[in-house]
Amino acid sequence: MATEAIALDAGSKARRGFLLALGAYLLWGLLPFYMKAVAHLPLAEVIAHRIVWSVPIAAAVLVWAGRTADFKAAIRSPRTIAMAALTAALISVNWGIYVWAIAVDRTVETALGYYINPLVNVVVGALLLGERLDKLQIAAVALAAIAVAVLTIEGGKLPWVSLALAFSFAAYGFFRKTLPIGPSQGFLLEVLLLSVPALFYIVYLIATGQDHVVSSNGTDTALLIGCGPVTSVPLLLFAFGAKLLRLSTIGIMQYIAPTMVFLIAVLIFDEPFGTTQAVAFALIWTALAIYSWSMLMTARRAAAR
Repeated sequence: MATEAIALDAGSKARRGFLLALGAYLLWGLLPFYMKAVAHLPLAEVIAHRIVWSVPIAAAVLVWAGRTADFKAAIRSPRTIAMAALTAALISVNWGIYVWAIAVDRTVETALGYYINPLVNVVVGALLLGERLDKLQIAAVALAAIAVAVLTIEGGKLPWVSLALAFSFAAYGFFRKTLPIGPSQGFLLEVLLLSVPALFYIVYLIATGQDHVVSSNGTDTALLIGCGPVTSVPLLLFAFGAKLLRLSTIGIMQYIAPTMVFLIAVLIFDEPFGTTQAVAFALIWTALAIYSWSMLMTARRAAAR
């Protein structure tokens, strides 16, 4: 009976984790619609409001979860503050590129960037953490490199939007692991640090009449305030969901959002998608299938021990 109870509890946690993570990925997948709605607003102002309005939500969740003690300990550590400042800078760069790319009709490139990201993580792990790559992972990375080469040769330049998104998020994930606090505490610390310059910038805009939250119409005001929830809610859902799921499950689910973004870009935003892009995406999808298979095999071998 005790064994059955443990199994049922584990199953319940897994289902809850799946639903939380699914909610996060679906919200991320739909995010281009919101970013397109704020595309007429200045990029820096949008980023500033993403930061500032995320603070109360992140703080409320931390209080609700009863994890304020960890956060108080973290803000007393200069090393933790310094590392959080670095991760905050990296995620703000990622946000800025993402918002800009959607505003200028380069959403397909953002989807490609987040498809490439898991493979970039593999390379980062091998180069910086000494993790060994198996043959399937090497093949997946090679296919991704070929896809980037195809786009570079055809376009005459590197697909920098995709690469910048992939590498900035990989760097964020790498350094985020060094923070000795949980995901929700880390997110609050990051947005708190970013909120200092963001608040100064918003106050400056309001004082000079250049803002779109006080001096503009109600629609722009609502959109800017809404930047907080659309930023923080999926991140927090993912943070809580990931704790309850196996890494292999998260690895498969992470393709939901870029697939949605890709379909939105091509079918709804009507962005160009020619033969070259089709070849590149086919290579990336093949690489991800190989990578996912390798990850599942690794997880099965670990479970069998």
